[in-house]
Amino acid sequence: MKFLITGAAGFIGFHLSRRLLGMGHTVVGLDNLNPYYSVALKKDRLKMLQQSEQFTFVKADLSDQEAISSLFSTNQFTHVVNLAAQAGVRYSLENPMAYVQSNIVGFTNLLEGCRHNNVKHFVFASSSSVYGLNTNMPFSVHNNVDHPISLYAASKKSNELMAHSYSYLYGLPCTGLRFFTVYGPWGRPDMALFLFTKAILEDQPIQVFNHGKMRRDFTYIDDIVEGVVRVTQHIPSANPDWDSNKPDPGTSVCPYKIYNIGNNNIVELSAYIEAIEKALGKEAKKIMLPMQPGDVPATFANVDDLIEDVGFRPATSIEYGISKFIEWYRDYYKA
Repeated sequence: MKFLITGAAGFIGFHLSRRLLGMGHTVVGLDNLNPYYSVALKKDRLKMLQQSEQFTFVKADLSDQEAISSLFSTNQFTHVVNLAAQAGVRYSLENPMAYVQSNIVGFTNLLEGCRHNNVKHFVFASSSSVYGLNTNMPFSVHNNVDHPISLYAASKKSNELMAHSYSYLYGLPCTGLRFFTVYGPWGRPDMALFLFTKAILEDQPIQVFNHGKMRRDFTYIDDIVEGVVRVTQHIPSANPDWDSNKPDPGTSVCPYKIYNIGNNNIVELSAYIEAIEKALGKEAKKIMLPMQPGDVPATFANVDDLIEDVGFRPATSIEYGISKFIEWYRDYYKA
């Protein structure tokens, strides 16, 4: 197979590209190397990928219609996995236009590229943030998600709607993946595990939002990648039982499917911090703060469809996952 992986220098894109290369596939990795977080970290990820002759890096921006059109026309991609996006809930409060350009305009350019170049399967990252004000847990892909509470979440919900329309109009097989709080080695510096580890090792206080009562379905990167690989190989088909009088948001009359990829295990933030402290052998200094705008109090994934369709249930414990991250962090930063 020949894959286009967008966001290949990013956290998930790097791990997925490395896995696909190890399986013998050809990977073209696209990234704009934007400075939202350390470009040096992104370049170090790329260096590892570029050790493979089956990997080609393309520096381009998804919102550049001409560049994306040219990329598709000069390559015969069998599969496209979109992991490029302007990330971060809190940053979307400060710079909303970055989300429109990358997550809406850029996403449309990818859909057009897939439509006109016979791509067999378009897989794209959505987010657990689309559940917004929903409180019926565990979150199911068969529940409506019409009340996002951040522009980031709204842009991800928009991606699901846009992909559905292309699937319906042009028969493009599309699968959306709602990721739940991904963590692990080579992780993003703006994520909690990275921030907490860095601060504790440097004897700095950590900011604990919602007084540590936030609950998350923390999902280890290897589980995310395993789920993506299996789903990519499982091209969706129309749901023959889809009922327009009782529309199922997770499936359709066209080749379209949504999956949650989460650990299916809800953990309170305070317990997560305790696991970090134990792995580091050092107690954190905590600044307790209220909930931040755009955040939700809890996320919890129902993964029944993932288990049924591709036979995979994420199950890595936070103790193991955190220890692997800290092992990487100490080595990478000589901490």
